[in-house]
Amino acid sequence: MPDIVHLAVADGVAAITLDSQHNRNALSRQLVSELSEALSAAEADSSAQVVVLRAEGPTFCAGADLSEALADGMAEGTRAVVALLRQIVALDKPVVGRVHGAVRAGGIGLVAACDVAVADAESTFALTEARLGLTAATISLTVLPRMTSRAASWTFLSGATFDGGAAAQMGLVTTAVPADRLDGEVAATVAGVATGAPQGLRETKRLLNAGLVADIDARGEELAALSARLFGSDEARAAMAAFLQRRGP
Repeated sequence: MPDIVHLAVADGVAAITLDSQHNRNALSRQLVSELSEALSAAEADSSAQVVVLRAEGPTFCAGADLSEALADGMAEGTRAVVALLRQIVALDKPVVGRVHGAVRAGGIGLVAACDVAVADAESTFALTEARLGLTAATISLTVLPRMTSRAASWTFLSGATFDGGAAAQMGLVTTAVPADRLDGEVAATVAGVATGAPQGLRETKRLLNAGLVADIDARGEELAALSARLFGSDEARAAMAAFLQRRGP
């Protein structure tokens, strides 16, 4: 199968692009595996100081691949997502998210794992798990530390859609700007972060994220098991099947 995650390193920036547009950049086994490999390669490349996580197409990331979940279950998939979130949080280099379009469920976990996230103000977010008989278990590891508790309660329980501006107010993203300013804001953000020395950036990121890494290590397996159990339930499987039928390919 062709690669669906691309890595390009230039001018001190490792750009990692999700490009699985046929399934809205969903967190399929292939995408999670390739994203992990790209992150490792970016971390090992001494010419890269900052990593930028971005996506092609109208959807940044649609969350779990529901077709795979229905076919094969999520016993391994949820653990792989926890490991991926930990990898982003613990990476030795700062990760800047360039966020546009639709961001759903597990995709929000990726955004929250980034050290800095710059969003298109018109991008849309929704934590839709409860509507499908699920809960945002694995991604809560990165999402809950970013958001205010009131915002988390509303968005997790209601599944309501909110835009990039609201995401910034909630603390989920660092800033939100009009679409025509997104690339410029990302470039300015990267340039600002890149003024740090490699050792300074590495040790500062470890300082900032020590508690988050510890929490992932302490609770990741438990939450992955909870998520996998819910994905395998009759209620969730029926809801996912109905959703996929409504949405179409």
